[in-house]
Amino acid sequence: MPLFMLQPPSPKPFSFLHWLDNNILLILGGFLLAFIPLWPKIPLFSPIEQYIVRVRIEDVVLLFTVVVWFVQVIRKKVKWQSYMFWFVLAYAIVGLLSTLSAMFITKTVPLQQLHVEKTVLNYFRYLEYFSFFFVLFSAVKSKKDLWLLLGIFGVTVIAITVYGYGQKYWYWPVYSTMNREFSKGVRLYLTPHARVQSTFAGHYDMAAFLVIALPLLLAFAFEVKNRFLKIFFHVCFWVGTWLIIMSAARSSFIGYLAALVFVVFFSSIQLPSSKRLRFLISRGIFVFGLAGIMFVVFGADLSDRLNQVIDSNQKIHDTFHGLNKQRKELIAAILHQQNSDTNAPTTTPTPPPGAMSTDQAISMGILSPTDEVPETAPKPTPVPAPTTKLPADVYSNPPDIQLVASKSANGTTHYELQEVPRTYSANAIKYGLSMGIRLDTLWPNAIKGFLVNPLLGKGYATLNKTSNDQFTEADSTDGNFFRTLGETGLLGFITFYGCVALVMWVAIKGYRKSADLWEKALSVGMFSASIGLLLNAIYIDVFASSKVALTYWGMAGVFLSYSMLNKVIPTPQLPSVVKKHAKK
Repeated sequence: MPLFMLQPPSPKPFSFLHWLDNNILLILGGFLLAFIPLWPKIPLFSPIEQYIVRVRIEDVVLLFTVVVWFVQVIRKKVKWQSYMFWFVLAYAIVGLLSTLSAMFITKTVPLQQLHVEKTVLNYFRYLEYFSFFFVLFSAVKSKKDLWLLLGIFGVTVIAITVYGYGQKYWYWPVYSTMNREFSKGVRLYLTPHARVQSTFAGHYDMAAFLVIALPLLLAFAFEVKNRFLKIFFHVCFWVGTWLIIMSAARSSFIGYLAALVFVVFFSSIQLPSSKRLRFLISRGIFVFGLAGIMFVVFGADLSDRLNQVIDSNQKIHDTFHGLNKQRKELIAAILHQQNSDTNAPTTTPTPPPGAMSTDQAISMGILSPTDEVPETAPKPTPVPAPTTKLPADVYSNPPDIQLVASKSANGTTHYELQEVPRTYSANAIKYGLSMGIRLDTLWPNAIKGFLVNPLLGKGYATLNKTSNDQFTEADSTDGNFFRTLGETGLLGFITFYGCVALVMWVAIKGYRKSADLWEKALSVGMFSASIGLLLNAIYIDVFASSKVALTYWGMAGVFLSYSMLNKVIPTPQLPSVVKKHAKK
């Protein structure tokens, strides 16, 4: 036999197009994983001019990516079968039925273009958020892909923290969607006591994103053996912890702490019995001790907001206030000493030209003081009358503007805008304005919407309407469980949160059965992040926030894909009927 016939065939020459074809979803998915949190909410155009929702660059890039994903699926270049597919399909069917029910059965959505477009737009927004799951699910084909995406995710957390620092101390731009005018891309800057929101539409959204990211980063910081990666994940986690404290978002911070408890606990019990207790105590003291120190140093705004939660118990209230006063005096003394010990020149940044401060927005009545400035902010001078009791989270009492009717001498009725004193409900006085609005209006509206049709709900974006033909420019329930029940009923609730339950079920299986350290870290991180986000969802519509929902479902796609690679869960098989049609 000739010698040349025994030689192995030469490898095919490198082809960029072939490489791009194999990795296009990983490239696009990795880009979006960073771009979605990092790019501010600057709009491209309004699909419905009267509505607060705008189309942005990430929507266009995601649509392009989904088209690429669909082409790759048709070409059988990527895997797409997952248990999540059937949950999302079930939710999509229920959402469609809920929309049709709202239009033709309960008639809570009038058959007018404006109302129908608004409801359908909200329906497709949820499907858009789920689409990122499938992109990243198909993108992960090996452990190297997982490493790349986690690296991008960690660097993204560092980047939003740097931008948040710039907002706090250097007047870097703020783009908010707290109302319809701001959602058009108005450039703001933070005043000294305003809450940091970084590249997000509001501080709640940023904090909810960190509730997802920080448990994942801490789980990998505990689990990986490589020294460089361990340091990298710790740095990402601790700078993110500073940022969530600066957000002063109470519900997110509580969710963050709960998630950390699960991370530390589950990371310890997988160790040999001789090491568990030592790990649990040492890591617990380290994590919560250092987080506590950061809270003491940087958490004045957050502590004031947490204070409102415990004001109902006078003994706890007095104890907390005493300790908090000592903390503030200690920090002030340290900072004063540091300033007196140095003669180094300091530079004070100046506000950017053409931008509006959050204080100006409040004074103009286009921003709610309870949403942007904490109780520690300087009290403005129109003060309320001495007999007016204010909620704990309200520090100014501007008059309300109402249309008042009056009759002239000849009996003609005239209408004019007049300033009238603001009144607050008993719930607002007892629990604060933020909670009072939920108890008095938002949550009861959601319950009424659920009762309209317990199976399918009242329909998307209908809960805040006082009449069926009213058009509301924004829709929020400030409680995702209530919102899901009110809009899509029991069927929507079961199918939607069934997706979250699936992620947690796979996490439990991966934690118990897999010997792969990265799989265990992903399982601990995703389970803990899910717990934290669900707690956050009690108070905030986290799954309706684009940056938060896209990040969660995207990381869920990474997790389930890697779990299937490790055989933690099997690849689901298509029903035989579907297989026959696919072959034809």
